[in-house]
Amino acid sequence: MPPPSVQELKKAILKGGFEVYRTRGSEIQLAERPRENLIMDAGISILHGDPLRLRVTVRAQKADFPGENDEALFERALALASPLLSRGFAEVERRARPLPDPGDPSHILDTWLEIFLERSLSESDDLLAELPPLLQLNKAAVR
Repeated sequence: MPPPSVQELKKAILKGGFEVYRTRGSEIQLAERPRENLIMDAGISILHGDPLRLRVTVRAQKADFPGENDEALFERALALASPLLSRGFAEVERRARPLPDPGDPSHILDTWLEIFLERSLSESDDLLAELPPLLQLNKAAVR
């Protein structure tokens, strides 16, 4: 049986009580609300395809750990992923993402060292039941 369409998935996610941050092609990014008037990317995506995949992004920010090299920051991010690894997630990509100053794109404010982890969902997995523990997971390394 083919997976539901992106629009059907989005409707099911909303009906399940979750917020969507944005949809980009076949990727539905979930939102979180640290405050009532603030919506942010939760670092959790559902990737449409056969099979459906869950993607979680963990990160460490250079500004939070001055003097540490990129490899040490990736290790900090990977430490956040240990609960995911035990649940069947696997690392699929590492990336350094510079964050430019919106007023002067030639000036870099910070750099995020991100690790992307994914897990395929089987037909017996309940997507909506998988999301709450992922939303509770700390996805950014802190001092």
